[in-house]
Amino acid sequence: MSTCLIITGGDYNDLPSDLSYDRVIACDLGFEHAKKMNITPDVVLGDFDSYDIEKVKAEGFLPIVYPSKKDDSDTVLAIKHAISKGFDDIVITCALGGRTDHLLANIQALVYAKEQGANATIVSDKETITVISNEEKIITGKPGDTFSLFALTDECKNVSIKGSEYDADDITLNNSFPLGLSNRLQKEKAAISVSEGMLLVISVSTAL
Repeated sequence: MSTCLIITGGDYNDLPSDLSYDRVIACDLGFEHAKKMNITPDVVLGDFDSYDIEKVKAEGFLPIVYPSKKDDSDTVLAIKHAISKGFDDIVITCALGGRTDHLLANIQALVYAKEQGANATIVSDKETITVISNEEKIITGKPGDTFSLFALTDECKNVSIKGSEYDADDITLNNSFPLGLSNRLQKEKAAISVSEGMLLVISVSTAL
């Protein structure tokens, strides 16, 4: 599986030490974040409403520039670019903090990627956010680390959780009640599965 790292313009965070990737896309202010990480992007794109494009050009890059009045967010544009280049695993960082509407847009972007056949994950130094559908996901961490599950579609059916403080089998989660909030790992792994619907999985590490 080939992995594309997308660095966006949210609050800065360091990358997980064990993260590996094959290609890097920096979005707008994400270019400055990439420099702070000592990462040279393969592609720089965006509408550059939050970062001076001349600074990008001064570093020798030829950015892909989009108009500020557009339907796609810079993150979605980066996801589309990654998918067009054949990447089926996408990791997005510096996508948290700041404006709540941008956070929700980034979560919806995870759903878009899943619908296109790619797995997309938002990572920070303490959180991992992804979407699963008709599959099982193993989450890892330390005993006591928390995770939460939220239905993004009207219902997520046949949800099972094994290896947690609150295990469940064949339950239905809906998007009008946060039943899946704040579960905990009992050991170093837990298995989560869903047979129908888009299920948001948020893992939070206590090792800070």
